[in-house]
Amino acid sequence: MADKVIGVLGGMGPWATLDLFEKILRLTPAQVDQDHFRLVIDNNPKIPDRSPAILGDGEDPTPALVATAKNLQQAGADFLVIPCNTAHFFYERIAAAVSIPVLHIMDEVATAAREAVPDVRVLGVLATEATMASGLYQRACGRGGIEVVGPDPAGQRVVNRAIYGVKAGQMGPEVTQGLVRVATHLLAQGAQAVVLGCTELPYVMKPHDLQVPLLDSNLVLARAAVRLATGTPQHASTR
Repeated sequence: MADKVIGVLGGMGPWATLDLFEKILRLTPAQVDQDHFRLVIDNNPKIPDRSPAILGDGEDPTPALVATAKNLQQAGADFLVIPCNTAHFFYERIAAAVSIPVLHIMDEVATAAREAVPDVRVLGVLATEATMASGLYQRACGRGGIEVVGPDPAGQRVVNRAIYGVKAGQMGPEVTQGLVRVATHLLAQGAQAVVLGCTELPYVMKPHDLQVPLLDSNLVLARAAVRLATGTPQHASTR
């Protein structure tokens, strides 16, 4: 059976899209070019910022998200991945606009958390303010009996600055130090693992930065994409 074509609804932001592409390449057991998957990437950074739209004072990105998803299907994608956690607020509208599966990053992370920590009860999440306010992780994890804890307002400001800093190319050690402090507060609230719930954050936080499992949502999504592209049964819902 031929490999499936992966469609990447990207550009939110471009660094996160690049990170997903590299992770898919590294996860692929390829010896020659032809062993790799075909990817169709629409790196569309002109999609309006998702966070202001969710929080009530920004342009609705739905038309651009839907148009980009349709472009990918028309270009030959067999399924879609979205390397942006916050964009999953619009997941249902994207999925309804195409006739191919769309992987759901929060569902995949919830499953990965149970694999990393079989008895996980509390999961810390570092994500945009809009992602946290939307309840996306709370709902996905709650279906498996996992409680989600997030930063306090001061910690959330640190996370927001880190995310938009990466978008601006600011990836220095001081950014990592700030995130580690916020994550440490989540551990004090009982978190048994921490999720990088924004796809910019893998650039500034690595597994060795914490003493508990650090779940990179972009890596989790890449693994799910490779499984689906090869026809391996999915263990998490594609909705």
